[in-house]
This record gives sequence, C-alpha cells and structure tokens, in this order.
Amino acid sequence: MPIHHAVLALLTQRPNHGYELKARFEEAIGPQWGGLNIGHLYQILERLVRDGYVSRSQVTQTDRPDKNLYTLTEAGEAELRSWATTAWVRVGGFRDELFLKLLGASALGEQALTALIESQRQTYLSELAGLAQQRRTHAAEPLVAVLIDAAIAHTKADLGVLDSAAQHLGPLATAQGAQASDRSPSQVRHDTDEFGRRDGMRRDRTESA
Repeated sequence: MPIHHAVLALLTQRPNHGYELKARFEEAIGPQWGGLNIGHLYQILERLVRDGYVSRSQVTQTDRPDKNLYTLTEAGEAELRSWATTAWVRVGGFRDELFLKLLGASALGEQALTALIESQRQTYLSELAGLAQQRRTHAAEPLVAVLIDAAIAHTKADLGVLDSAAQHLGPLATAQGAQASDRSPSQVRHDTDEFGRRDGMRRDRTESA
C-alpha cells in the first residue's frame, strides 16, 4: 500500500512530527482502514527523507525531548502530484479465502456448499448493518464517508458473488457429493485392504518361484 504517498498528502497542509502524522492519518481515513503503526510510519519517513521528498529538522523543546519536524519538499510535491493524478491499476488479482472455501465446500457436496453460502451471506448482512451505522456516524467526514461507501459497495458485490456461486457450483457440488458418497470411508478401507491382500499374494508367488 502506498502509505508514503498518503504521508506526503498530509504534509501538503503543514509540517508535522511523527505522532501528529499518525493521528491525522487515522482521523482522515477512519476506522475502515485501521490504525497506523508508529514504527512503520517512522520507517516511511526515513525513506522519504532519503529520497528527498521530505526534509527533517529538529525542534528544541524546553520541557520535553527534542522532536523531529518533517516538511514536504518541492520534489515531494511533484511525486505526490504524479501519483495522485494517475489511475490505479489492480496488479494482485482477486485473491480471497472465500474462493478456496467454495472449492472445499463444493468437493464435499451440495449440503456443505449451501451451508457455506448461507453462513457467508449472514456474515455479509451483519457487515452491511455495521457499515450503515458507521456511515451515519461519519457522515460529516467526507473522506471517511467515501471509504465506508466503498466498503458497502464491495460487500453488496460479495453478496452477488454468493448468488453466482450457488448458481454455477450447485450442479458441480451435487455431482461431487454423489461421487464422495460412492467412495465412503468404509469402501476406501475395503479397497485398500483388497489392494494389500493382492499385493501380498503377488509377493508370495514371487518368493515361492
């Protein structure tokens, strides 16, 4: 995640020290993103200083230890402008544990697939209820509201994925469930024992020859 660009964006308003940037980031982005680790933030600031996008100066305090103040440079503003005005392109693909769960449930049969889909549907509906509450709480914070709206849209799309899964994977799960029942654990043990018995008979004939 390009957190370093978000730091540059915050520094366009005024210079800040580390803990101020952490607080401002969390206030601007809101609860959907999560907290920003202060150690990670200082690593980002070190990189920005090294790259010439941010300058660092020390501020003397009489009653507290001196603190570092970070200021956006012209190079940093140019980097921010280049990044912020360029379209975002997805590079990681669509990886979600749900698809692996659908694989597992389909292999177990229709009943397992239905159980997963209904359980996941209730989870998404609960998430939507929580997001709606957050949306009301943060209605006066534009950027946070946009992020929550994105989460709501994403969750609604996920509900559509469940409908697609039920439609497309239902027949597959039914077929695989039937195959699994034909290959019950007792049948598998029987086949294994039979293979072992035949293998033993072949060894006995080889040794006697």
